[in-house]
Amino acid sequence: MIQPQILPEAPFSPHRLNKYGSLHTCGNGRIGIRGCHEEAYTDQQRGMFVAGFYHRANTTEVTELVNLPDIIGMRIELDGESLSLLSGTLLSYQRELRTMNGELYRELVWQSPAGQRFKIETRRFVALSPLTLVASRLTVTALDADAHLCVSTGIDATLTNSGRQHLNECSVRVFDQNVLQGGYQTTDGQQQAIITSQCLFPARASSSFSSKNRQLLQHISLPLSAGEAVTLEKFSWIATSLDADFLPENTFAARCLKALLEHAQQGYGHLLMENTRHWQHYWQASRVCVASDDPQDQRALDFALYHLKLMIPAHDARASVAAKGLTGEGYKGHVFWDTEIFILPFALLNASEQARKLLEYRYLHLAQAQDKARQNGYQGALFPWESAFSGEEETPEFAAINIRTGQRQRVASALAEHHLVADIAYATVGYFQATLDTEFMQQMGLALLKETARFWMSRAEWRDDRLAILNVIGPDEYTEHVDNNAFTNYMAQYNVREACRYLHEFNHEDAAFFAQAEDFLTHLYLPQPDVQGVIAQDDSFLSKPQCDLTAYKSRQGTQAILLDYSRAEINEMQILKQADVVMLMQLLPAQFTPQCQAASLSFYEPRTIHDSSLSKSVHAIVAARTGQVAQALQFYREACRIDLGEEPHSSDDGIHAAATAAIWTGALMGFAGLDYQSGELHFRPSLPQGWTRLQFPLCWRGTRLTVSLEPRQLTLSKTDARPLKVWINGISHTFTESLILKGSHDEN
Repeated sequence: MIQPQILPEAPFSPHRLNKYGSLHTCGNGRIGIRGCHEEAYTDQQRGMFVAGFYHRANTTEVTELVNLPDIIGMRIELDGESLSLLSGTLLSYQRELRTMNGELYRELVWQSPAGQRFKIETRRFVALSPLTLVASRLTVTALDADAHLCVSTGIDATLTNSGRQHLNECSVRVFDQNVLQGGYQTTDGQQQAIITSQCLFPARASSSFSSKNRQLLQHISLPLSAGEAVTLEKFSWIATSLDADFLPENTFAARCLKALLEHAQQGYGHLLMENTRHWQHYWQASRVCVASDDPQDQRALDFALYHLKLMIPAHDARASVAAKGLTGEGYKGHVFWDTEIFILPFALLNASEQARKLLEYRYLHLAQAQDKARQNGYQGALFPWESAFSGEEETPEFAAINIRTGQRQRVASALAEHHLVADIAYATVGYFQATLDTEFMQQMGLALLKETARFWMSRAEWRDDRLAILNVIGPDEYTEHVDNNAFTNYMAQYNVREACRYLHEFNHEDAAFFAQAEDFLTHLYLPQPDVQGVIAQDDSFLSKPQCDLTAYKSRQGTQAILLDYSRAEINEMQILKQADVVMLMQLLPAQFTPQCQAASLSFYEPRTIHDSSLSKSVHAIVAARTGQVAQALQFYREACRIDLGEEPHSSDDGIHAAATAAIWTGALMGFAGLDYQSGELHFRPSLPQGWTRLQFPLCWRGTRLTVSLEPRQLTLSKTDARPLKVWINGISHTFTESLILKGSHDEN
């Protein structure tokens, strides 16, 4: 297998410190460590996060993912000069994330202000096994003459979440004159973290320790002979009270110490080799390969697959995927609908047990969702728009202060953006279709489907002779408090219909529920296509005035329109952050004709600014499915550049996790035409010009398949001889070990 592409940094620039801090994150689904430089820079945002480790700083704040004490920072002094790429002269520079094994590598030659040249190499990774281990290595060579090296590093608990302090320092210890251990506790005493670090260095070095101002540091000093490479290795063990074997705390700290020493003695090289082996297994099982006239297409796919591995907490159903993964403080580490709609499909079709855990996360908080529904006057389960560890609503009540008015605007999402409820049901159905996991369905899935359906049946109101869903916000958050949002109504109908289907299938008897559901499905208003095939986004959208969006489209993703119009004004015009109807057709393509999909795409795209990072990938999928392949490729490549593009601050507070997953989704559901929601595998291939091959793996009901698309050939192969039926361009084919179809397969 050709190695996944590395992700290099452009020439060093202080303006891109935080963008690459996010892009170059190292992690494993449990821990995420931002790709910051070892040395300090004023604007550099350090960050280490553990999935599920949340805390509320005070009653005026919402819960957020805690930025844990830093273990990466180093003060490196060379002949008394502190290493900084902003001083002296940077003679050569290479920094890259090696996605094939999760290692962040940097090599540079720096000339100090005094004129002495040094070669410096830094390397680090977060282990895929064990999930608690972090390893780093520093190598320094004096190139011109003998010199002296001083390194200070350890555990720095001065880090905060943008000024909010979450942790108290409870204990700091030095063991055997070479191991540091810090114990930390959230200010409410509910969560604990124990961080243990050890440095290995040449025997001739001297070492001392200090503990001051929440910094537990080791200071290492040694002479450098000209031309000699000197190496320091550092290993850290990151444990928290979320770990299954945490109690009792006093013996747990000792076990952390013992575990770290056992791994550290293996050395950086051996541990990296083991980590490479784990990553190779992942890439062999999951990598999507494209032969394209633009190498950035493969780089984007490798970037997406790398970060998908980092963001999904496969080890613990109590945690889910934050909007920024584990790469930054953005959105305070909260979980949105992004997980079920954009991220879960990747897990489902590659490692379905991970998708199950993401749905278990919702099931574990079903009681809280039922409480929220009751508090708002509804039945069933109303899941929080923003979720963290407790399952309570975490959406802030007010947005940031408007610097022009001095006022805060109320955030309406938690009150009206209810489509998340149906999104969870949609993911539940998709999971069962792809796995036939009856145990999950009986233990969790049926309850999720029934309680979400009960919510919609209580949410709808009679208007004349039909049921309407009033005062909602769809995915397009520029249009608030509307009636009969098409996305919401169709997804609610899907939710209730599929709940009935599976409750019947599993012999779940509830006559009152089925009677209420039948009434709901009969009378719920579903906006229908007009004579051009366009479905109205909501009751009022088509009657609103249009606006020339040309200037704003050129600055899409920046929400520049909010500088010229208030949200109230935007709400009264045909202006979309993302197009709800296009999103609906991506999720439920079987319910709409290709003509209707094409007409709605054509109508809504000029009215869409694409200020949402999710918008372009959705447009790419629908465009590909409706035969507009060149336009689909344009949308797709623009979606790939959301984090990877030239904008220096696009990802400062973390990558866009859902948009990253949508790079994978866009390739498979767009250009391969994959659809599985109906319970059968459908493909409608439409390779764009310049793509000569698209190959990817899938896991479907326990069978592993490899799909290979070329302009005039489609090949499917699998690992067992059980017959499998698939649909290619609407025609069914059943095969055992392989299926090869020759000819053109790009019709729609």
